[in-house]
Amino acid sequence: MELGMIGLGRMGGNMAQRLVAGGHRVVTYDKDSKAVGASCEFGSEGATSLNDVVSKLESPRTIWLMLPPGQPTEDTLGYLANMLKPGDTVLDGGNANYKDSMRRSEKLAAQGIDFIDVGTSGGIWGLTDGYSLMVGGDEAAVKRLEPIFHTLSPSPDKGYSRVGPSGSGHFTKMVHNGVEYGLMQAYAEGFEMLAAKEEFNLDLPSIAETWRYGSVVRSWLLDLAADALKEDPTLKSLDSYVEDSGEGRWAVEESVELAVPIPVITLSLQARFRSRQKQPFGGRLLAALRNQFGGHDVRKSGSS
Repeated sequence: MELGMIGLGRMGGNMAQRLVAGGHRVVTYDKDSKAVGASCEFGSEGATSLNDVVSKLESPRTIWLMLPPGQPTEDTLGYLANMLKPGDTVLDGGNANYKDSMRRSEKLAAQGIDFIDVGTSGGIWGLTDGYSLMVGGDEAAVKRLEPIFHTLSPSPDKGYSRVGPSGSGHFTKMVHNGVEYGLMQAYAEGFEMLAAKEEFNLDLPSIAETWRYGSVVRSWLLDLAADALKEDPTLKSLDSYVEDSGEGRWAVEESVELAVPIPVITLSLQARFRSRQKQPFGGRLLAALRNQFGGHDVRKSGSS
């Protein structure tokens, strides 16, 4: 098949490369011309603009977006909507809010354009290992594009499914990322406990390797933790500063709307917030309160 790939960052560029290797014709575009040039080196056909992408594709066109959520995706879709024709399809593989995807699908459907939201997981390893694809959209449209999904997934019969109608792909990916937050936080807390027991002088890289085989907590995330600890057993090269990309927040907000308790995911998100604070005000107020009501000792700022 042929398709356009718009957005050639860490995910989009590798996905385009995997598609080309799988025999598809891929027209690539990014605001960064160097990224477009790099994509041409593995066999894609570079475009100089969104108009150029559309002009290089035969009808019915298929265009896949791998852009940051929010305005970049919104603006690009709005521009494309003025150029595409009935029967064309737009796929959004970025981490969009599922409510935005439902709205975008309805708007494009009025023009006869299919919109498919694809929750995409795999990170930088997807090029070689394949991607997990959680697809939402019209069943016939999804079926028509299955050769693309089969190429991107780890194998034609694994790692890909149509999970439901428009919006469901990004909803499923939101929950997936919330689970990811919780798993990562559990590993982080467990290894911090091991590191804190200094009297045992525990070998963390060795323990991680041990847990990788036969243990009920083995996983790909544990494999990555083992690699990180092997490279830097004390992780002194890193700051304890953890960003969040938005999906965890959406998951927590959705849990409130659905009245579904998700304490592990919620606390793992809060832990990321705390990691980004130096001398947080709340901690200082706690110290002040203990001093006020009980005369407890406090550590003055700058004393350590």
